[in-house]
Amino acid sequence: MKYETIKYEIDNNILTITLNRPDKLNAFTGQMMDELISAFDNAGKDDEVRVIIVTGEGRGFCAGADLSSGNNTFNRDVRNNKGDQVDHKKDPEWIRDGGGKTTLSIFECPKPIIAAINGPAVGVGVTMTLPMDIRLASEDAKFGFVFARRGLVPEAASSWFLPRLVGISKALEWTYSGKVFNATEAKEGGLIRSIHKPEELLNEARLIANEIIQSSSSVSVSLTRQMLWRMLGADHPMEAHKIDSRLIYELGRGEDVKEGVNSFLEKRSPDFPNKVSEDMPESYPWWDEKKFT
Repeated sequence: MKYETIKYEIDNNILTITLNRPDKLNAFTGQMMDELISAFDNAGKDDEVRVIIVTGEGRGFCAGADLSSGNNTFNRDVRNNKGDQVDHKKDPEWIRDGGGKTTLSIFECPKPIIAAINGPAVGVGVTMTLPMDIRLASEDAKFGFVFARRGLVPEAASSWFLPRLVGISKALEWTYSGKVFNATEAKEGGLIRSIHKPEELLNEARLIANEIIQSSSSVSVSLTRQMLWRMLGADHPMEAHKIDSRLIYELGRGEDVKEGVNSFLEKRSPDFPNKVSEDMPESYPWWDEKKFT
């Protein structure tokens, strides 16, 4: 896919995805949704990509949905000239939220993802970061789960992600009020890891990315990402015990573990040979793919 609303740049095993509508504060559109889904799908299959950084062009990260359609921005029937032609019960795909399609594609991606939030991140601009693994923010960043102020509810599966990140009480406070708040409040509430000067933000994100790349097995990192996210929904620690036991058994016979142990004993940096595209263990994926309507 040719990208127009995002930039897709790989350098030294780091993919930087830059939301690229700076004249609109990188407001989210259907085209941006399609391009982001494509980008995360491609990155997940590309062994050259070890870590993904997501940021925004210009002074904003993402100002939320593009509201240029006025009060029909969220009225899909009017926006697509369908009216009553679609039976929503027979065609549930028709009403699926674009932000949610995006966040689910991020959730499914096997690569670690760092959000470098350089400016305002409001609405889908903040909810799209929730399934990312590490969030850093510029001093200029602002955040807002503004849905109730638009007569909507939280989208992009954020009612699942947000309480798991910041706790139910803080999630309800931010979504009830719809207020816009600064990076300090975001850090105190557990939404972001750290705050940086604007000119230092991307460098800090790359330092984190390089630490992962230089020290860790790509297969181990990809498995760990799926284990930790998916275990959030488990009802007993035995579910985690079963999975990690199986994976440790399978990985323990492989080349990455040999290299990890030998590099430690020889006091050198590791050079892990296995690839996510072809060397995942037999039991991956361990979950059953669900069908949703």
